[in-house]
Parts: sequence; C-alpha cells; structure tokens
Amino acid sequence: MQFLDRARIVVKGGDGGNGVTAFRREKFVPRGGPSGGDGGNGGSVYMEATEQLNTLLQFRFNPEYRAGRGSHGEGSNRHGRDGEDRIVLIPAGTLVTDAETDELVHDFSQAGERIVIAAGGRGGKGNARFATSTNRAPRYHEDGGLGVVRALQLELKLIADVGLVGFPNVGKSTLISRISAARPKIADYPFTTLQPNLGVVAFGEEGTFVVADIPGLIEGAHEGTGLGLEFLRHIERTKLLLHVIDVSSTGRDPVEDFQIISRELELYSAGLMAKPQLVAASKMDALDDPSRLDLLRGFCEERGLELFEISAVSGHGIDRLVNALGASVEEMRRGSRDLVSSLSGSAGVSPAGTPPWGERDPAAETSALPGANHE
Repeated sequence: MQFLDRARIVVKGGDGGNGVTAFRREKFVPRGGPSGGDGGNGGSVYMEATEQLNTLLQFRFNPEYRAGRGSHGEGSNRHGRDGEDRIVLIPAGTLVTDAETDELVHDFSQAGERIVIAAGGRGGKGNARFATSTNRAPRYHEDGGLGVVRALQLELKLIADVGLVGFPNVGKSTLISRISAARPKIADYPFTTLQPNLGVVAFGEEGTFVVADIPGLIEGAHEGTGLGLEFLRHIERTKLLLHVIDVSSTGRDPVEDFQIISRELELYSAGLMAKPQLVAASKMDALDDPSRLDLLRGFCEERGLELFEISAVSGHGIDRLVNALGASVEEMRRGSRDLVSSLSGSAGVSPAGTPPWGERDPAAETSALPGANHE
C-alpha cells in the first residue's frame, strides 16, 4: 500500500432546513391559526482518530466531506428531519490545521479522539413560533443557518515508541524485519527505504512496543537534502531513539556518523536530542577492523550511551537489544501513567462521558437568525 502523510481536504456542515409559513384549515377547528413547523438542524462533520489507518492516502481520492442538510419544516406543525452527521476517520497521530490561517485545530495523538470539525447550521423557525397575543397570524418564517465550511491541512506524524535513525544502508530495515513482522524493502544500495515502516516488537512474556524505521538521513537533511526533511517529523513522537551505526568497512568513521546524525536531529528540532538514546553497532558479522568498534565503544562510554553490538543477519545481540528497548519503553510508560495519575488527583476532572469539545445546546440557541422571510 502507498504511504501518504500530507493531505488537504474540505469539510462542510449541513445547512439547516427552512421554517415554513402555514395556517391550519381543518374541519371543526375554527381559527386554526399559524402551523408552520421548524426546519431540521444540519448535520455536523466529526473527525475521529483510529488505529486502523496508518496513511492519509484515502484523502487523495476523496478530498471533500459533507454532512446532510436538514429538511424543511411543513404545515400542521411538522418539523423537518435533522441532517445526518458525517464521521471522517483519520490515523492517530494526525495534526489538523486550518489551511487558510495555519491555526492548529487539533492534534489527534490518541486513538478514539473525536471532535466536531464543521458544525451544521441551525434549523429555521416556522411561523407558529412567532405567534403572540398581539400578532396571532404571523406571515413570515426563518431560513435555516448555513453549515460551517473549512479547508483543512492534514499532517501525519507516526506514533511509535522507538525510532531507528542512521545513514542510508546501515541495516535499519534488516533490523526491523528481524525483530518484528514488518517486511520493508531490503537491498544493498542506499535509500532503499522510501517511506517509514512500523513494526510491533514482542518482548518478555506479554510486552510489546512499536518501532519506526525512518528513511536514511544524510548531512543537510534538516534543510531538505535527501529524504530527511520529508520524514524527520515521524520521530518527533517517539519515546526514544536508537542510532544504528554501521561498523563494517564502509569507508566512513562510525563516530563521525553518529555526530552527523545527532547534529541533523538537533538542527531539525532541539527536542529530539532530549529524548533517551541508545546506540547499536550494526553489521557485526561483517566487521573486519576491530578498531572501528573500539573507537565507537570508547565514544559511547565517554558520553554515557549504552552500546549494543548486533548483527541482524546472524541474530547476534538481537535479544539483548530487544529486551533493553522494551525495558526502557516500559519504564517511560510507567512514568507517564504516574504523572497522569498525580495530575488527575490534584486537579478537577470533568464528569465521565462529557466530551471536551462540548455538544450543541438547543436550549441556548434562542436568538433568531437574521434574514427572516416575510410573505
């Protein structure tokens, strides 16, 4: 399946139905009076995050989403039907911004989040609503309100626990295929990986974590060189970074490789270097110059970085690496849960079942809409 992490869509809430001007003329009902019913409310467009999607590809072919409009009111005080709501599903991790103002609308960081993205218009009032003691036969009604129309920019940032970073062709794709069920393209030339790949890794008895394989970075990636700028944002949400360094005879210095990648990450976003980091010395099965490994080991010891010697081909060191990654991720998850518990205990929590974005309150919509029709 193709991968698309940016899309532009248009959403439109349904228009409200018009009220109607009508009078009762029934047998045995003298002076029946006004009987125009109200129009129905327009449907709203909701946006909901789900774990079932991992790309924005569906929006390339369907860029427009409309909710149903409300039906018009009818005589005999019959109200119009409300328009149907429309739910737009997006991958968890999607940032939604207003395409015209660049204002952030919502960051869907958790699956199950749902907000109203384009509210429907209110239904217009029928002439029966305007009858008073001094105006017993009003000959006018209200038109329905227009639904909200918005152009939105969607940007997907994959949600993963561990992000693999490194130069092209250092063994990141081979590693993720070894520790998970992911099957990325693997070849012996640079830039084999052209899109991020996600893999679920099992560790311990029941533990799991998600690994993201990011296309290879090169010097100048933060300025758009290579594929770096397109996919660096996908590691912004990871809990920790794993530097994959090739220690075989590539002609490059492994320490310099680490420094270049670290500099590119810092120049792209200073927050990336604040994440916990581990180092994996890759392709140990092809190591023919032990001094390259010794150089990298000394560098990591000086900076307090834990080094893992691995070979994704032979499986050397893979179990130890997976267990260390899983333990680190689990520790950070416990820290996050403890923080949330402490915050919820010290601050007021909204009643269960009350969504943070609220709902339409019909009782509060008492003001008449402008532009009433008169007969």
